[in-house]
Amino acid sequence: MTVAGEMRQYQVVGRKAATDENPNPEAYRMIIFAPNPTTAKSKFWYFMRQFRKMKKTTGEILDCVELTEKNSRTVKNYGIWLRYDSRSGTHNMYREYRDLKLTGAISQLYDEMAGRHRTRPRSIQIIRTATVAPKDLKRPNGMQFAQAKVKFPLPHRVDSAKRGQKALSDRTFSTVRPTTMFN
Repeated sequence: MTVAGEMRQYQVVGRKAATDENPNPEAYRMIIFAPNPTTAKSKFWYFMRQFRKMKKTTGEILDCVELTEKNSRTVKNYGIWLRYDSRSGTHNMYREYRDLKLTGAISQLYDEMAGRHRTRPRSIQIIRTATVAPKDLKRPNGMQFAQAKVKFPLPHRVDSAKRGQKALSDRTFSTVRPTTMFN
């Protein structure tokens, strides 16, 4: 599985195929993060093989629906519990991210795990996700944004791409250096 762009959240429902002995088998539902529905179904069967005696040839997918977040206009803190396989073994981990959507936080997770730990997307298993209140944050990176008076200074700004000229000016180059200190 490759992660191209933002991950999506899918709800996959499947069960063992109906037989004469068991005409109505138990259905299983999983929330899975994947880039597309095909990969989500594949991951569903991967986990079902691990947890139950069930595989794609003996089962069926009943439903695969993409889940979307209702309020994606406010920044939230997300806690993600995961398990990943490294070159030396299997590790459990807890990470915190700030994003508008849970899928954005999951995309950050995959990117960061690839960069910091050289982990392939196929070896990451997301155990649980939760929205974390600012008072419950554990990591210093998220805690610095959870304060009441957070300021974002903008030092050394350049007026525009054309350095103080009008945006529709026909001159591309300027003979003066830009002024970047503003009060």
